[in-house]
Amino acid sequence: MKIGIIVAMDKELQLLLPLVQHAEAVSADGFEMHIGSIGHNQICAMKCGIGKVNAALGCRAMISEFGPEIIINTGVAGGTGGKASVLDVVAATAVGYHDVWCGPGTEWGRAAGAPRLMPGSSRVLSMKSLIENPIVKFGVVASGDIFVDRRETVDHVLKLYPDAVGVDMESGAIAQTCHRFDIPFICLRVISDTPGEVADNGAQYDSFWTAAPSETFGVIRDIIAEL
Repeated sequence: MKIGIIVAMDKELQLLLPLVQHAEAVSADGFEMHIGSIGHNQICAMKCGIGKVNAALGCRAMISEFGPEIIINTGVAGGTGGKASVLDVVAATAVGYHDVWCGPGTEWGRAAGAPRLMPGSSRVLSMKSLIENPIVKFGVVASGDIFVDRRETVDHVLKLYPDAVGVDMESGAIAQTCHRFDIPFICLRVISDTPGEVADNGAQYDSFWTAAPSETFGVIRDIIAEL
């Protein structure tokens, strides 16, 4: 199976690449892609850059260059103070925008041409490696072009999506691009911090990169083994 994996930042890519065997770098549309394998599956791993535009452009470039049969968006996410704690992995049952409104007569969070909640792959969400893993938590991931570091922003997200377990800046655009091209999608993110949980949220986020074990990204390896 041809599997695409997209992250936003170099730090995330460095945690991901050790999982990819025999990786070779290729360039396409201004993006560097690392093509190799994990087990019996062919893998294309790439960093798209932070934010919705970078994510959509990177996802489209991957689709054109690699032709993935499923796309996984992974990396880190902020928590919402719900059931997912720092170093837990959130598996998005669906992804929705928290910063999109197209005007009167439209739903907040719904981009034109896409559902308000863009569902994750039911095949992946039903895998034993996720369901039976105690660090994996399921729920909505809310996405937008805002680095969420204030409790007030989290409260806004939870008003829109009461079952949101994480917030990020790329998964919405990747989910929408996959919806447009009819490619299965799943978002799997490690919680790095929870805005408002501690006095210095920035320090919590920074310390995550010291504490985060690379094996946390092994959840990706486990689901790829089941695909």
